[in-house]
Amino acid sequence: MTYFENVEQKTGLNKVKENPCNLLDFGKVVLKKGESYKGQSGENEILMVILGGKAVIKVDGVDFGVVGGRPNVFSGKPHSVYIPCNSEYEIVAESFNFEAAMAMAKCDEKYEPYVINPEEVETGKWGISNFSRNFHGINVNHKGAVKRLIAGETYTPSGNWSTYPAHKHEVDNLPNEVFMEEMYYFKVNSPEGFGLAKYYTDDLSIDEVYTVKNETILMMPKGYHTVVSAPGFTTYYLWFLAGNCRIQCPVTDPNQAWVNKAVPMIKNIEDNL
Repeated sequence: MTYFENVEQKTGLNKVKENPCNLLDFGKVVLKKGESYKGQSGENEILMVILGGKAVIKVDGVDFGVVGGRPNVFSGKPHSVYIPCNSEYEIVAESFNFEAAMAMAKCDEKYEPYVINPEEVETGKWGISNFSRNFHGINVNHKGAVKRLIAGETYTPSGNWSTYPAHKHEVDNLPNEVFMEEMYYFKVNSPEGFGLAKYYTDDLSIDEVYTVKNETILMMPKGYHTVVSAPGFTTYYLWFLAGNCRIQCPVTDPNQAWVNKAVPMIKNIEDNL
């Protein structure tokens, strides 16, 4: 089974070749100015996260006009468009380079399409010291109707760890854990840059380390996961999840759980330096 692969950059919609997830799927739209793409969402609801550039976007006859703005993922918060299941959509590029990530999840309820503007995107910082990272919460708490998808962006600084301690979310066992499939779509702030992603399960039937580079994706139907940026480079990943409910309740790897207990002590030391 393939859990990690490169994302193609052909004009139009580029889908992953082998998908181990049942609920989630992923595609990337790449267009030059004046080029267009028409699609149908089918059985998936889609959150189109504009990675860079601008485009005129229409969904089921609703014209949202020109959407987008940031030149790339390292230059501000995103514009995003929610595309309901069983919907027709059209994208016409307005900038020389336009690219958008298409986070997809199985959905049997059709809602209205809408735009999530940058000012509606939450920002914050997770972790501390060399496992701190910045995040954008795109639709985590957004008021727009959505069936399954939860999505955001994480920026892991040079030499730092992200999603650490590693966690999993693979069974519905509230209030302790909830089932969620997840995918990480990666970019790096320099062509020669890289990071590493560790992906494993309790029984080690999966126990892999992957080299994170521009245009790679990690697909996780289960298991623990964590990411680290090589010194000198910042890694970006779009994270999106889908489960039987929209509740985030991960479980930390018990072998690393003690790290969280050290956070108040580290904070106290850093505050008094």
